[in-house]
Amino acid sequence: MSETYDNDRSYVLHSWSVQGKLSPKVITKGEGVFFWDENGKRYYDMGAQLVNLNIGHQHPKVVQAIKDQADKLAYVAPQFAEEMRGKLAKRIIGLLPEEFGKCFFTLAGADANENALKIARAYTGKSKIVARYRSYHGATYGAIALTGDPRRPPVEPAMPGVVRAFDPYCYRCTFGQKQESCNMECAEHIREIIQFENPDTVAAVFMESITGSNGIFPPPKGYMERVREICDEFNVLLICDEVMTGFGRTGKWFGFQNFDIVPDIITMAKGVNSGYVPLGVVAVNEKIAKFFDDTMLYCGLTYSGHPVSCAAALACIDAYEEEGHIDNAAALAAPFAAKLDALKEKYELVGDVRSIGLFGVVEMVKDRETREPLTPWNGAPGPMAEISKRFDEKGISAFVRWNYIFLTPPVIISEAELNEAMAIIDDCIGGAQKAILGK
Repeated sequence: MSETYDNDRSYVLHSWSVQGKLSPKVITKGEGVFFWDENGKRYYDMGAQLVNLNIGHQHPKVVQAIKDQADKLAYVAPQFAEEMRGKLAKRIIGLLPEEFGKCFFTLAGADANENALKIARAYTGKSKIVARYRSYHGATYGAIALTGDPRRPPVEPAMPGVVRAFDPYCYRCTFGQKQESCNMECAEHIREIIQFENPDTVAAVFMESITGSNGIFPPPKGYMERVREICDEFNVLLICDEVMTGFGRTGKWFGFQNFDIVPDIITMAKGVNSGYVPLGVVAVNEKIAKFFDDTMLYCGLTYSGHPVSCAAALACIDAYEEEGHIDNAAALAAPFAAKLDALKEKYELVGDVRSIGLFGVVEMVKDRETREPLTPWNGAPGPMAEISKRFDEKGISAFVRWNYIFLTPPVIISEAELNEAMAIIDDCIGGAQKAILGK
């Protein structure tokens, strides 16, 4: 083993892992939609690392912006005004609906969500937050309290005041409905929760615009619009977590733009500068921004609006615009969806596929009739390990969790690259099905 590997195993604690079971790959370089390990093996990055590397590996414009800013001013504390910070805030507000006013900068998605929560409570004077069960908002204590997935219970008790709602998971509808004939029970359920909790105590409904790491559920038509109406009815803020869905992932700048809504607060990170340097953002509407003209904002971070991070984000946004990457994700949405549909038609272990833009998932089942997951929710990998093994052998890097295969390539991917990668994925699923079912 290499010195890099030895150092990692001797001194590094890895996220979300039983440390003694780890054998991480040593990655030495990346370019575009590919990266390479220390043995020279190339991998298609079909996960965009952690759904953040939207611009791909080593984009020269972003790398150069980081170098230039480090040479000019590597750091300045957040109490000062600084060129990159101000330019980026103006640029982001320019991408959002006209109702938006100001940005607060953080280091990542988790603390963006925590600070959005603090802002919502301060602005409304109310404490409760409605969030969904199949959600992930970050690992810090406020963000993990908002989160519904299995990473929350092991670190509880966390922050109080979160009330949970069910999700618009049409393939496994909690309410036993079919999408074509339902009465939007998943949205009306939120209205009922707010009533039971007393609207005078509920500050916000906090949700991913499209659920991410818990299964990628594009909501049914009218769902987000109905949630917006419910929030308006009870004077409750709507906060959209755009950490995964922002910056081209869904074929639009932001996921909420696929719906006829305007949130009150938007959080973002990941694609804002594709993770080249840590950065998160909380964008608030004009009313909320003006509230803090005369009220203390009890939010602060030493690295808020770090100039190198902001310079990287400005260059990343330039690249999205000048090189047409948002349009590319939109153009590839239909071919990508068609490839996913073909997997569902071809393999009986594929129960459902879902996508919007370049944000897709393949849901694996033991039986299409019963829809029993191939691997239990929050269970051991089981048969899904066959898929992971084949991906690794064939040079595909993708997030495989429970019975889901997440496919979220960089938005710079070409149609030829997408076709090649999907052909390899097809072959891997076919091989796994043969190993599992014998056919």
